[in-house]
This record gives sequence, C-alpha cells and structure tokens, in this order.
Amino acid sequence: MKKRIDIIGGGPSALLLASELDTEKFEVFIHEKNVALGRKFLVAGQGGFNLTHSEDPEQFITRYTPSEFLEKAFFSFTNQDLMVWLKARGIETHVGSSGRAFPIKGIKPIQVLDVLLKHLQKRGVTVFNSREWTGFTEDGDLLFKTRSGTETVKTDITVFCLGGASWPQTGTKGDWTQHFIKRGITINPFQASNCAFEIKWPKELLPKLEGRAIKNAVFSIGKKTHAGEVVLTTFGIEGSGIYPLSPEIRKALEDGKEAELLIDFKPGLSTQTLLEKLQSKKTKGTYSKHIQGILNLNDTQLALIKQYLNKADFLNAEQLVYSIKHFPLRITAPGPIESAISTVGGIALSELNEHFEFKKIKNTYAIGEMLDYDAPTGGYLLQSCFSMGYFLAHHLNHSS
Repeated sequence: MKKRIDIIGGGPSALLLASELDTEKFEVFIHEKNVALGRKFLVAGQGGFNLTHSEDPEQFITRYTPSEFLEKAFFSFTNQDLMVWLKARGIETHVGSSGRAFPIKGIKPIQVLDVLLKHLQKRGVTVFNSREWTGFTEDGDLLFKTRSGTETVKTDITVFCLGGASWPQTGTKGDWTQHFIKRGITINPFQASNCAFEIKWPKELLPKLEGRAIKNAVFSIGKKTHAGEVVLTTFGIEGSGIYPLSPEIRKALEDGKEAELLIDFKPGLSTQTLLEKLQSKKTKGTYSKHIQGILNLNDTQLALIKQYLNKADFLNAEQLVYSIKHFPLRITAPGPIESAISTVGGIALSELNEHFEFKKIKNTYAIGEMLDYDAPTGGYLLQSCFSMGYFLAHHLNHSS
C-alpha cells in the first residue's frame, strides 16, 4: 500500500521534490495557497531568469552561510546536475558572461514552469490550489483553509516548503512561524538579505549620486570581498556587488555598530601604479580634472572622493590613492524586508536532522528558504532549493 506524502507550498523546492518522488511508493499531494504554483518563481524570472550559476561545485557550496548543512544535498544534485536534468526535460540552458545559467533565448519563465507542471501531471501528482495551511490539530494532523471551509488531512509524511518572508505580494509572508512555535520549534527572526542598505548621504551629495552606478569595483567588509556593480540611491546602496556581503554587514550591524564597507575603485591597478600615473605627467585644467583624467575616474567616483576627503588629503597623492583603493562608506541599516530579494531567519537549522526532518516532529520535514541560511543572488538560492528537493526525494524513496 502506498504511503501518502503532503507537500505544503508550491515553490521550486516543492516542484523538484514532487518531480523526483517515487510515485510507485507514494501518493503525492501539493497544497498551494495561491491560485497557481510557482508564483515567486515567475516573479523572480522577470528580472533575468538565472536558474543557477556555472561556478565549480567546490566553490559554489562555499557561497552559502552556513554551508555545512547543505553539503550533502548540494553534492547529490549540483548546479551541473540541474542543467542536465533540465535538458532532459526540454529546457536547454546557456551560460552568460557573468557565469549565470539561463534558459536559452526565447524560453520564458512560464514555459519552464509549464514543463515542470506537465511532468508532475504525467507522474500523477495531485495539486490543490487556493489551499492555505493553517496549522496542526491536537493529534498532529494538517489543517487547511479552502474555498469551501476548513479541512483536516491525515498523512504519513509532511514536507513544508513555505518560503521566507520577502516578496509578500507572492504570498511568502513568513506568517507560518506561529504554528511551529506552538510545537516547540525554534524560529529565528526573519531579516532582509540581498537587499538595499542604508547610507546617510550628505544632502549636498544626493543630486550627484541618485541612480548612478559604480561599476568594475571590488567591495569588502572585514575579510570578505566581492567584485561587481552597485547603484547609489537616496536610501543608500544596492546591487550585485554588495548582495553577497549581506551576512557580514548584518553581523556588524547586530554587534551594535555601523558596518564599514570599503570600495576599491581601481581593482586592476596597484597602489604603486596609481601613484606613478599621478606623478607621470600633468594635464591641463584644474587639479580635479587632472586626477580625473590621469586616473580615469568618473564623475560619481570623483564626487564621492571629494566629499569624504579633506582638502589636504585630496591634494596629497598617497592619501588620494589610498582612498581610491580603500574608499569607506558607513552602512547604518538594511532596507525593508518587504523589498528584499530574499531573507534569512525562519526555522533554526538545529531543529532538523541531516535529512531535513524535524527532530521533534516525526515524519515531518522542511526545506527551502523557510530555513535559516543565507544565499547570494545569481542562481544560488534557487539552486539550494532544487538541491534540497532532489536530496529529500531520493532519501524518502530509499528509506520507505
């Protein structure tokens, strides 16, 4: 007799899990509170649908904070495995100049989702839409709010794939935490990740900065560095150059101090080379025009340097070059969680065993962004969800 598996949530981890479960052993049901599966999956695709990253797996796994809890799952289904898996289902991918992996030109996010849904249908997976999980009964059964009222479901195995607390317009509000707290599960507060960060700009600088980009720079905080691009806003700073530093920025802010972000405006040139350039020849015009031309600084870089350096340091070649290579910005707070790309927080990893099963609730599992870990943008978060879904499916297939 088949066992019943109920999957709560219809995001990427749920889709991969249901795609890999052995339907000869299990009756598989997905419960989604929205009118259709994969809503956040589709919204995320509007900004460039990178499904994963092409980075070497050994380096890939180090991008997660923490990474140890994910190692078995990731190496059971790596980024390379995902691209092969998608190809076998008719979704060809290509790697862009950034190393990110996308569906080939012409394949839209909805088409990728449709392929996954047709695969589930072919395998006999039952999908319930507009069904919101509302907690447990006293006996541990599942409660759902449906169009026709409240329904109780008794199951053999439950897998929660409820997402984090970012992008509430897609239904991921993190409001499910109360039901686990009642069962004695430790929940860590949600925090914004891969988000904008506040910088209290001098008012006179704002007209020169709003909407401007800093490109081809290296950003660092503590021992962590990342190359990329950021955009400056009236609120502060955001973009791919700073998102991977989110864990270190949050840690500094949690320690009760501002986070000092250092920018290397010229990572391809050494301090000595910049000094030699400054001293090599003189150009016509003002000193500002001279250094801007000889060092190839754009208006945004020059405006920042002039604002934050006093006149004496600005005129001193060594101090100026040091500032170009170690330009400091003070981050005072993360942006709103509602506008963050992702969140950390949720179910404490200590509550789960190595197969993502709750230690306190037998035959009940949790995977995906509802767990308290951090992943940068660029396909890493999506890959972690796919890897956990695949890993758990094969664990259940072989243990039942």
